Amino acid sequence: MTERDAALTRALELAGQGGLATDFTRLTAEEAAGICRDLYGLEGTLDRLDTEKDDTFRLTTDQGRFILKVANPDEAESELDLQLAALRHLEETGFPIDVPRAVPLQAGGYIARLAGSDRLVRMMTYVEGEMVEDAGLDANQRYHYGRALAELRLALAAFSHPAQGRVLAWDVRHAGILRPLLTQIDTTPERVALAEAVFDRLAALQPRIDALPRQVVHNDFRGNNLVGDPATPEFITGIIDFGDVVETAVAIDLSTAVMNQMLRDFPPEADIFAPSRAVVEGYAAHAPIGEEELAMVPHLVMARVLLRAVMNEWRAALMPNNREYILRNSGPSWGQLAWFIARPVEEISALLLPCPT
Repeated sequence: MTERDAALTRALELAGQGGLATDFTRLTAEEAAGICRDLYGLEGTLDRLDTEKDDTFRLTTDQGRFILKVANPDEAESELDLQLAALRHLEETGFPIDVPRAVPLQAGGYIARLAGSDRLVRMMTYVEGEMVEDAGLDANQRYHYGRALAELRLALAAFSHPAQGRVLAWDVRHAGILRPLLTQIDTTPERVALAEAVFDRLAALQPRIDALPRQVVHNDFRGNNLVGDPATPEFITGIIDFGDVVETAVAIDLSTAVMNQMLRDFPPEADIFAPSRAVVEGYAAHAPIGEEELAMVPHLVMARVLLRAVMNEWRAALMPNNREYILRNSGPSWGQLAWFIARPVEEISALLLPCPT
């Protein structure tokens, strides 16, 4: 195998890790109802929820509402246990923001193998409330967006698990591994050249990324994983979807929240981080974050945007039946990448640093 072939194999393995590129036969509502009854002793009304790589149903019962998740065949039990263990840690330590609670099986434990299948089953409580829309938040809401992430980061600081060091495609510390995917996507030469330039920039920044402080973090802190109530002072009332939890740079966790508050449609001269500064302010007021971490956050945002653009194009070609869901956030990504690469590294590094007094 040539060096190029080996690099492509590694990229494809990482990109497909955890079922991101594995299609499967979806369960019917009747099959899901049987799982709820047989494994958990629960019956009620089931509603399918759109998800990236598994079967997810909301179960409404007399005892409350629950989320049933039947994993993709390629999801490892150790990684599912990591997610549930993080939720149990938050519950046991009294984390004040609502998160799903792991529901035990009737037979004991929290994860079961679906009969006659490689798929794993788990259930959690449903976090009630309205999902947060990333667009249209005011500065106070964005401040509390950052505050909630800071509180979650501090709550997870003492958590550890054997699977926390997993290599995850959406952990941008490993972005460079995915560069060979550019040979596998069907897009314009201009976009490929833009992506190559961004990968080059990230490669030069890799030593700084590797030196950043790390811990276990949520790694997917965005509106559709948050529940909010504008009538409450704290705004964020719930956090869901711990599917990307991993040990990585703390600044990477913040960069995901920052990215989702950036401008999506803008003229070339715009400051696309203008809405995000309130997120950083709320975060920094409630958890320590160093100057080098703040300097790296915009570059880590760029890395996440790059992965979203490249990975989603690649996955949409593999799974055309789920194309609309996979590409739901891809539209502005290429424009944001062009904005980044048009500016020197030093200018990007200064974007979120405190103004000199």
